Amino acid sequence: MRARRATRGDGRLHDARHTAATVLLILGVPERVVMQIMGWSSTAMAARYQHVTGGILADVAQRVGGLIWEVAKDPDESDPEGSQESR
Repeated sequence: MRARRATRGDGRLHDARHTAATVLLILGVPERVVMQIMGWSSTAMAARYQHVTGGILADVAQRVGGLIWEVAKDPDESDPEGSQESR
């Protein structure tokens, strides 16, 4: 009877596990910590329960892009006064 009531409404209790796992992924919680919280013994469960969202992908792309462009930036461009002194 209790399980039947848990399936009523907008979602199932099991769906909350997917949501919780995905939220932990979004928060950047390390996988081993997520496994402990969720009671998983294998990383395969993370692949099953955690859903990579568009926001996660956009954040990673922005962070990688920032690293690439920061490294590629010419040191003289960042300090115009310093470049004049070296000449």
